[in-house]
Amino acid sequence: QVQLVESGGGLVQTGGSLRLSCAASGRTFSSYAMGWFRQAPGKEREFVAAISRSGGSTSYADSVKGRFTISRDNAKNTVYLQMNSLKPEDTAVYYCASKETPYGGSWYGGVYSYDYWGQGTQVTVSS
Repeated sequence: QVQLVESGGGLVQTGGSLRLSCAASGRTFSSYAMGWFRQAPGKEREFVAAISRSGGSTSYADSVKGRFTISRDNAKNTVYLQMNSLKPEDTAVYYCASKETPYGGSWYGGVYSYDYWGQGTQVTVSS
């Protein structure tokens, strides 16, 4: 069992920045690939970014590429999402997720690939 707790969401103006954090507990954090997803009202949950167990491999949705950066600190059991140049269309509830994997360099982009999810944190970007 893994517990994931997101933090760092809030209200920001267009062009602003936020840094989301996701703290994990319960199992060996370095055994898990991690991902960030988001869900806007009336829309399906969508992939934002993913990172491998080691942090050496990352992937991003086209809509956030060049603006968002995913990273992790295995010593702190935490994964981060640095979000810059925010746009109103980035408004959503952001979720982190974990997937236990034996493959150190693999990341996962599918919602159904992940085993555990956090409760989400709201990000609102005003125009």
